[in-house]
Amino acid sequence: MFRLPRKTAATSAALLSAVAAATLLAAATSARAEPAVIYDMGGKFDKSFNQAGFEGAERWKKETGKPYIEFEISNPAQREQAQRRMAQRGADPIVGIGFSQGSAVEKVAKDFPKLKFAVIDAVVKLPNVQSILFKEQEGSFLVGMMAAMASKTGKVGFVGGMDIPLIRRFQCGFEQGAKYANPKVEALANMTGTTPTAWNDPARGAELAKAQFAAGVDVIFAAAGGTGIGVYQAAKDAKKLAIGVDSNQNHVQPGTMLTSMVKRVDVAVYQAFKGVTPGITNLGLKEGGVDVALDEHNAKLVTAEMKKRVDAARADIIAGKIQVIDYMVTNACK
Repeated sequence: MFRLPRKTAATSAALLSAVAAATLLAAATSARAEPAVIYDMGGKFDKSFNQAGFEGAERWKKETGKPYIEFEISNPAQREQAQRRMAQRGADPIVGIGFSQGSAVEKVAKDFPKLKFAVIDAVVKLPNVQSILFKEQEGSFLVGMMAAMASKTGKVGFVGGMDIPLIRRFQCGFEQGAKYANPKVEALANMTGTTPTAWNDPARGAELAKAQFAAGVDVIFAAAGGTGIGVYQAAKDAKKLAIGVDSNQNHVQPGTMLTSMVKRVDVAVYQAFKGVTPGITNLGLKEGGVDVALDEHNAKLVTAEMKKRVDAARADIIAGKIQVIDYMVTNACK
């Protein structure tokens, strides 16, 4: 039987070891290149904020043909755990959706400085983190205008999720837009709660909507995550109008959804997956980060006059002719 000389056999073993090591290195590199997205409370199919992020991740997957990792938070303690596990397995970049993930991103990003992170609706000042913020007040201003123009009673309403400055920003922008379109309009507002469960309580959303309708409101803007589904159903039942948020929700209750204030979380996640740019990124009307949704589901509800006035206001906001107050800067809506 033919046998390799000992030196040749040893050399072959070394070569095989080198090949195996290279294969493992390639696999590890591949793992590090796999992006991850962590959804916050409410789940990725909340038809709102998280789902928009999911759609952005799916768009990236479809275009690249590559997989990504995901995790849905069900309790606050899981935020840091999920971030850390993703980092330990080499996911890069890691995208956290929601302001509540800010502290977790900060802790984990410090421990894994070679990985890139992105967080939406929070600011983390680290060299390997991109903080993606939206000018929700600008998009809310436009839907506020539409609500005031569509209202027959002169009363419009707002239902927020968790009572935090970010949701007050939505409310403030909405009220400014409503009064811009009709200085005499009356605006009512309620928040669902003060804990994260406020994002996923459709029954409570329906109760608040019904109370506002009973008070004379005939158009309600819901910025409440999954809780908004209850608001939209209540509007459908009462034959009133509702306005969706984050994702285009016009299809949820077609015929009674006046419009949706679209917040392009999908674009934020998609762009982050393509490559993180450390620092703060602000997305408003000018950047296409927020806007109103117009499609076949609300075509019969949006008049030509509404479109004309909204288009003019959008242009004026972008040009700086209309200054929309940012509640998170002023801590007041005046």
